[in-house]
Amino acid sequence: MGHENITEFILLGLFSDEDAKVTCFVVFSLCYIVILSGNLFILLTIRGSRLREQPMYFFLSYLSFMDVCFTSTVAPRLITDLLAEQNTISYDSCLAQMFYAHFFGATEMFILVAMAYDRYAAICRPLHYMVIMNRQVCYVLLMASILGAFLHSILQVLIIIELPFCGPNEIDHYLCDIFPLLKLACTDTSLFVLVVITTTGMISVVTFVALVISYINILSTLRTCSSQSCHNTLSTCSSHITVVFLFFLPLIFTYVPIVDSVSNDKVFALFYTMFAPMFNPFIYTLRNTDMKNAIRKMWCRDTRFEGK
Repeated sequence: MGHENITEFILLGLFSDEDAKVTCFVVFSLCYIVILSGNLFILLTIRGSRLREQPMYFFLSYLSFMDVCFTSTVAPRLITDLLAEQNTISYDSCLAQMFYAHFFGATEMFILVAMAYDRYAAICRPLHYMVIMNRQVCYVLLMASILGAFLHSILQVLIIIELPFCGPNEIDHYLCDIFPLLKLACTDTSLFVLVVITTTGMISVVTFVALVISYINILSTLRTCSSQSCHNTLSTCSSHITVVFLFFLPLIFTYVPIVDSVSNDKVFALFYTMFAPMFNPFIYTLRNTDMKNAIRKMWCRDTRFEGK
């Protein structure tokens, strides 16, 4: 079918209040700077220290990289559109933004699963940990995450390509996403809505439930242990659990419930596109002894000599 008469869309953004737009421009610009600097800081710290040899930090470095990529598909346009007169986006650019947002977001989701599997192996199968999570396995899990994300994302694009767009072209959102686009199609999209809820929605729910169950098993194992290493492991796991809730809950509220609540979808989308990537660096460093030690060794080398 194709997109027929529509060659571009108009993104209505978060809201129409001009004063609020200026305030949000400043706030989101600062958020984006924090996201870039914080996640790149973690990435460079891990790559430049011996932490890169540990499976958990191998995945964390790629999670930080995905955070930067994921937010960069959304934030620059969100920020610039706040001060623009009219926020138009071409049909092709709209599909590209949707593909990359879903690709990086889904890769991040699968990497969180790999990190949970790593913690499960480390805590519940400690004697076999180095065999279970050798470097080859880490690369296989990473490539599986990327491939799974690609298949998920290309499905979203194939759905939209098949739809005719001949009427209104105003997207009630600040980014191109599957549900707002389905609302604009000049045909019955109820089957496609069901497909999206079944794929994106149910994958999010099932993954979230699996992660929660795995962390409950991990925490129940740690409950019987009282050593310092167990305390450090508990802090690490609590960081992971915080990130999982921060990322998955808004995602589930966006893709599982009633599709008509688009205004709420915009708010929920802010959580997993801007707020979660911004808080991740703080969550993973403030309660992580290994990260704090690596940061001190790598970035504070000269301070010992300055005091002499």
